Amino acid sequence: MIPDSIKVKSGRLPDAPGVYLYFNKNEELLYVGKATSLKRRVGSYWSKAHERRIEEMVAQIVRVDYIETPTVIEALVLEANKIKALRPKYNILARDDKTFLFLVITNEPFPKPLLIRGHELRQMGVNPFQAELTGIAKRKFLRVFGPYTSGHSLKIALELIRRIIPWSTCEPPEVTGRMRGCFNSQIGKCPGVCRGKISRTDYRRYIRQLILFFEGKKLRLEREFEREMKHAAKELRFEDAALYRRRLGALQHIQDIALLSREDHELPFSRESVGGINLEGRIEAYDISNISGTSATGSMVVFEEGTPAKEKYRKFRIKTVVGPNDVAMLEEMLRRRLQRALPPARGSFDSELTVEEGIKGGGSRSWELPELMVIDGGLPQVNRVQDVLEELGVQVPVIGIAKGFDRKQDRLVFDRSNEELVRVAVRGKELFQKARDEAHRFAVKYHRILRSKKLIK
Repeated sequence: MIPDSIKVKSGRLPDAPGVYLYFNKNEELLYVGKATSLKRRVGSYWSKAHERRIEEMVAQIVRVDYIETPTVIEALVLEANKIKALRPKYNILARDDKTFLFLVITNEPFPKPLLIRGHELRQMGVNPFQAELTGIAKRKFLRVFGPYTSGHSLKIALELIRRIIPWSTCEPPEVTGRMRGCFNSQIGKCPGVCRGKISRTDYRRYIRQLILFFEGKKLRLEREFEREMKHAAKELRFEDAALYRRRLGALQHIQDIALLSREDHELPFSRESVGGINLEGRIEAYDISNISGTSATGSMVVFEEGTPAKEKYRKFRIKTVVGPNDVAMLEEMLRRRLQRALPPARGSFDSELTVEEGIKGGGSRSWELPELMVIDGGLPQVNRVQDVLEELGVQVPVIGIAKGFDRKQDRLVFDRSNEELVRVAVRGKELFQKARDEAHRFAVKYHRILRSKKLIK
């Protein structure tokens, strides 16, 4: 029950979704939050015990304002926009901008929506709270939305909106060299970038609509759908008119029940686990070096906290592969590497570990598994590595780098249905290239040593 001393807008709180704002006696904004029910959510601050920081904030509240919204998903959008614009004291104390989650729209021919943490954006030279994107931020992104206090709710919201406004995390056929459609294109969540079914202009129309929604301009978006529906009907394009009618109806009646399950149970100062792939953790990169299959060597380099950990580098003399077969050589190296992390029963490659592999190894099975494996190569190499990992029951994400004629043309090869890999591919490409280049240097150096020894003999 809210104390009588607290001034509440209109004297009452509605039992409806919306955003609430707390002010102190100096009219300073303390906190902005969202609710599925403003009445229940705001009342809960005074009806049960909370941790110290919440009680400290509650003791300062003298006025409660609110903005009612038609749906919970609109409350989610409005809350993020208000926090970004106003930066209330206790929102920032609760979770500084290093751990806040942001929704970014990439700036590329076929833009993608991605979720990125504040500290990751700052490492990319982007100020996530900047009102207008400039410099590096403008080159990398079309928009940055957030911060969002609940990654769980944001992910659900994106899935709900994707049924109305589809987008793609795929690359077009001219990049991949394939015309095979992804699973999302089969169920209507991807407009067919992977199959070359949509032009850049038409695809960007979808992205503009997505931007409108997350700018909080849902009514404008509804009017646009209605206008397009009438225009299509007037031109006797009845299938297009029916599509816009369905999209308009879905937008006007968003069923955001899935957002209700946790919304009223999340404390404002609870910290969600960042989870996912930690690019500050152990990243391993691999390369093969040989001349027509002779003096073949492999290298494994390790990056930690984004920098080379040279004491953990390892080199491999290829033993079982005859002739120029880089894919098979990579498989041999990976099996031997994984022997150092797996129990004996699971390390199925029956080969004696070399002296080179044991340097500073700290024991025969002492190599921890990495956050991510970076492979110098394209789809054949990535597929072979994934086959080995699957066979051995090891779960480590893999990204390949298919060489272009310069670094700008390097293409990342990975499972694009994995949203976490899509996210780290954007923010980690430069790190992956550095690791790949270092693996190449290390492999070539060892290959030259072996060739010199062979010549001397």
